[in-house]
Amino acid sequence: MFTLNASNKCETRHMSSQSQDTGSAPVADKTVEILATRSGLQLHVRPAVAADEARLEALFEGVTLEDLRFRFLSAVQHVGHDQIAAMLRVDHVGSETFVAFEPESDNLVATAMLAADPTLATAEVAISVHRNYKGRGIGWALLKHVAGIARAKGIGRLQAIESRENHAAIDLEREMGFTAHACPGEPTLLMVEAVLNQCPPPSRS
Repeated sequence: MFTLNASNKCETRHMSSQSQDTGSAPVADKTVEILATRSGLQLHVRPAVAADEARLEALFEGVTLEDLRFRFLSAVQHVGHDQIAAMLRVDHVGSETFVAFEPESDNLVATAMLAADPTLATAEVAISVHRNYKGRGIGWALLKHVAGIARAKGIGRLQAIESRENHAAIDLEREMGFTAHACPGEPTLLMVEAVLNQCPPPSRS
């Protein structure tokens, strides 16, 4: 769905393979949020922890190859340990990975990542949904959830870099108030963004 680790395409990426070293980072808040999608599906969403690595790997095995290509902006056959470890290497302040479960089955059905620059001026969002759960409003619910968290953190703009072929994600983001712009030097990509706060907070120490 939404992109991650696009090898510095279309300006600076915050979701690099190495998360920023922030020293002594806060502990993840393991509070479970209950979300309802537009289709009526209920989700339990919480920050990911190291013990989720195997379940995340299994989730990505269930993501279509097309959606993997849209997320990583390259041909990806398998999301392995190094990529998942990078997703879990977050500071719980400007960066966080979320996991979404179906309560009845405890199946991990989707994941979302938020990664901000050090000043919290901009952040990127990335969402992937298991092929068996597409079309049930999960992407919408997770994007709304992550946008609310980013807004509460004082992040100025929420962004995603999309393949122009990823019409479903671009249409969803536009429906939620994002605007799309061309990526200079990258004719196959679009930058979509939403303004969350006019005055982002000062840089973190």
